[in-house]
Amino acid sequence: MYLNHFGLREFPFGITPDTSFIYSADAHQEALNTLLIGLNSGEGFIKITGEVGTGKTLLCRRFLATLNENQVVAYLPNPMLEPRMLLIAIAEELGLKLEGLDYHFHLLKQFNQHLLDMAAQGKKVIICIDEAQSMSLESLEALRLLSNLETEKSKLLQVVMFGQPELDQKLANPAVRQLRQRIVFHYRMPGLKQQEAAHYLAHRLRVAGHRDGDVFPSAAARLLFRWSSGTPRLVNILAHKAMLLAYGEGKPRINRTHVALAAGDTEGLSAPSWWRRW
Repeated sequence: MYLNHFGLREFPFGITPDTSFIYSADAHQEALNTLLIGLNSGEGFIKITGEVGTGKTLLCRRFLATLNENQVVAYLPNPMLEPRMLLIAIAEELGLKLEGLDYHFHLLKQFNQHLLDMAAQGKKVIICIDEAQSMSLESLEALRLLSNLETEKSKLLQVVMFGQPELDQKLANPAVRQLRQRIVFHYRMPGLKQQEAAHYLAHRLRVAGHRDGDVFPSAAARLLFRWSSGTPRLVNILAHKAMLLAYGEGKPRINRTHVALAAGDTEGLSAPSWWRRW
């Protein structure tokens, strides 16, 4: 497509989370700091929320990459499970097989013993849940009950949840108020700031192999930011389409027309107010 035209090794604006393209925007770094501080506290739940496309999954992967050999993770990318299956899924992530056990009591007993064994080895267990807004109230309550497992001095596991704003709405239900009270650290991820958008575009272009990342002039970058509202996933989609249009015209840089045409071909965008008036 346009790789040779722009001098790239790979496509710079894919929508699949790729840690090699991480751009440390202020919000992304603040969210990571919240995770690390919460993890060091050793207790309670940590919650990160954000709108679709703001980079929660990428943040989750970056967070997991910071953990060391003494921190054991059960990572659930799709936690839409009933309570029993949730426990089994977490146990399997930790290397424990529970399928042959018939009663919930025995499941919990084996799980608790496994956690005690790991604690005796100096291991810290972390349950990391992506897309947590998809969990039922019953499964959220089961997760809270798991967090009750402890020794005389410390909890046997810690829970980190990543989710869309619907997670906050779900946690507002009185049925899970005890879990809500255990959320010690939380952060709501915004999108990119306007001054970060141009740096974000240039950064991804350089990582993809462009010599200097100078493909989006400031006017095009500003318009792209306004159409995307700073949501990284939408920035990527618009940038990719704009580069396709520039490639089709044989031009080395993106202009405002390319961005406007890309926006017109993309669903889910909210037109800037000045554009609607025009």
